[in-house]
Amino acid sequence: MQIITITDKKQLNDFVSRETMSQFLQSFEWGEFQGKAAGKIIRLGVLENNELAAAATFVKKTLPMGKSYFLCPRGPIIGANQDKLKILKELFDALKKFAENEDVIFLRFEPVFKIDISPIEIQKTLDIQPSKTLILDLTKSEEELLKEMHQKTRYNIKLAAKKEVKMVEAGPERFDDFWRLMNLTGERDNFRPHGIDYYKKMLEADSDFIKLYFAEYKGKPLVTGIFSYFGDTVSYLHGASADHDREVMAPYLLHWQIIKEVKAAGFKYYDLCGINEKRWPGVTRFKKGFGGFEHDYPGTFDYIFDQNWYSIYKMVRQARRTF
Repeated sequence: MQIITITDKKQLNDFVSRETMSQFLQSFEWGEFQGKAAGKIIRLGVLENNELAAAATFVKKTLPMGKSYFLCPRGPIIGANQDKLKILKELFDALKKFAENEDVIFLRFEPVFKIDISPIEIQKTLDIQPSKTLILDLTKSEEELLKEMHQKTRYNIKLAAKKEVKMVEAGPERFDDFWRLMNLTGERDNFRPHGIDYYKKMLEADSDFIKLYFAEYKGKPLVTGIFSYFGDTVSYLHGASADHDREVMAPYLLHWQIIKEVKAAGFKYYDLCGINEKRWPGVTRFKKGFGGFEHDYPGTFDYIFDQNWYSIYKMVRQARRTF
């Protein structure tokens, strides 16, 4: 096996998109966005017989105390029939060399495959991405998709259409409308959105990869959403809504219109990206109304480069509970 640095967009995306329910968080485009938002990324690949056997994008994240950690979201991606533990060891050993020069004390990663933590001495930690998501199988007919929805969801889609709610695709020029709705939703639902620059940089990404939509009623934006388009999957990343005209059920029509469009375009999966009945009961109930199937990821793990500093980090995290 040989470790390489990946610089070719097509090489990376062709490999990552082979994965069923393709992981946009490991795409070249998301790495470019994270490089602008976080400051530094490393893309590594594992070659076997001159072909990629694995690929991983690592994002450098800053910590207090002048230290950092690497984050590998929904990765590494390892090819079918590969020895996953062997490849993880190869990647981790290679990453150690970067860690020594970057004041990096651990790697945090989110595998998409089940993992035995004992052979490589990793620790399970708090999830970053939700470990459970809801996915619609777009290979089914529109009639089948509608049939699998909750009766009230079907009713609300019809109601929104009757009220002439319109879906509109937009771009960075409508960022102010998006940001206003995001702040309204954060205040109403008691959550803190990412900073303004984070969303601005995201919407500056390739328009074939990141798309912004609004659902409008009488010319006014009621609902907005950011979606990623990668491989065989379209994913719902961020959403927000106004406080008025909620009775026209605009969110339902927005999602259904996008589902129909991306199905017609040949995408196979629609990922509603994160459910949790205890933490987000309302959002989870809304998403489950669309039917689909639940998919569980193994969770989030830490691979430690510097045990002493990692112990200090855990104590500080427990005290602050913010990172």
